[in-house]
Amino acid sequence: MAAPVLRYFSRIGAFSSSGWLAVMPLGMRRAHSGSQGLLAAQKKRGLFKEFFPDRITETELPELFDHRKGGNFPQTIYCGFDPTADSLHVGHLLALLGLFHFQRAGHNVIALVGGATARLGDPSGRTKEREALDAECVLSNARALRGTLESLAANHEQLFADGRPWGSFTVLDNSAWYQKQQLVDFLAAVGGHFRMGTLLSRLSVQTRLKSPEGMSLAEFFYQVLQAYDFYYLFQHYGCRVQLGGSDQLGNIVSGYEFIHKLTGKDVFGITVPLITSTTGAKLGKSAGNAVWLSRDKTSPFELYQFFVRQQDGSVEKYLKLFTFLPLSEITHIMQLHVKEPERRGPQKRLAAEVTKLVHGREGLESAKRCTHALYHNSIDALEVMSDEELKELFKEASFSELVLDPGTSVLDTCRKANAIPDGPRGYQMITEGGVSINHRQVTNPECVLVVGQHILKNGLSLLKIGKRNFYIIKWLQL
Repeated sequence: MAAPVLRYFSRIGAFSSSGWLAVMPLGMRRAHSGSQGLLAAQKKRGLFKEFFPDRITETELPELFDHRKGGNFPQTIYCGFDPTADSLHVGHLLALLGLFHFQRAGHNVIALVGGATARLGDPSGRTKEREALDAECVLSNARALRGTLESLAANHEQLFADGRPWGSFTVLDNSAWYQKQQLVDFLAAVGGHFRMGTLLSRLSVQTRLKSPEGMSLAEFFYQVLQAYDFYYLFQHYGCRVQLGGSDQLGNIVSGYEFIHKLTGKDVFGITVPLITSTTGAKLGKSAGNAVWLSRDKTSPFELYQFFVRQQDGSVEKYLKLFTFLPLSEITHIMQLHVKEPERRGPQKRLAAEVTKLVHGREGLESAKRCTHALYHNSIDALEVMSDEELKELFKEASFSELVLDPGTSVLDTCRKANAIPDGPRGYQMITEGGVSINHRQVTNPECVLVVGQHILKNGLSLLKIGKRNFYIIKWLQL
């Protein structure tokens, strides 16, 4: 059964290998013929970490991507993303960047949402079992992940085009081929091709078996399903390369062994490095330090700031991993940084490139507006910010909608917003300079609000009490 397909094609569409080459200009053929260059370039950037199997990757893997070897171009590469949450996070970005680099080189890529495998939970890199998710939760999460993947693919195509014809970007869900499978039939057809000793030897399995909690049968069976995913995509889409985090190597090996046993054909695995925090912990939901890619969980401003705050020691590495910038340009950026480190040029460029990929051009502009409003006390930035942006920027702020009556004073505003206590103490907080409106200190409680000063052009006021307490006021009937 062919799974339902959502595709993002390059501007020239999808071609068979012979038809594609027939219409490709000679100069463009040369650009796409350097497949060994593609693998070597990403290895040099640090994006591609390991290649499997070792014995044949040095020769056969580059040949696999070389159209001159007879019908090998384009190839299909896939990477899986389990919907254990309703959003992807920064830790997933490198695998996506890997897919995008293959797509930019003219190959077809598949982002596989694990709508079935998420029900089991991948034990790789985990010290204890994931909390079980019910079917409805997984289905909802899978829809959200599809939306994020489609949005990222669209931003990539619209904002990072390089003039070359690209391959297609396809989103699939593995529940499409598991939902009609009967358990006994599946085990009878597939189970006999896996050896218990081999499965038990995987590092992820050994680690869990030695833990106090042990390992459930559901988790143990996960690598079988991931191996079958690879086989299914090999059979139906001609996929011969699986991309994954470095903690996925054991599961990739299981897929290779399964396909080779059934077909005699060789397939390949490529891993990307795991992103860790400054303490060395893997970034992600389970570690509690995830930086999400969905706006309702991590705003464009917060994503932007995450990368702006990267230390000098890691920013060059991250520019190579998270952006499409040529290495020569990254070298130039770092040279300028040595001369003017206080400008944090590499961090700002890194933050801009990633935010634009994840949230589009408008998301990047939103992040910059929020940055100017918060860190530069910019009134101009505040005046063009939307309600949503202010709520994202001041997440702990109370939000009120008030009617602007004639003669409304600073004291009236503070009390209606429940920002100060009643009585003399609240009055005193204003006179002592503890209140500001739109980054301007106000000390006269009886001062009448003025549109354009206390009330911005967008009909909002940002009220701050003390150093940390913010209140957003939306004025009605202006």
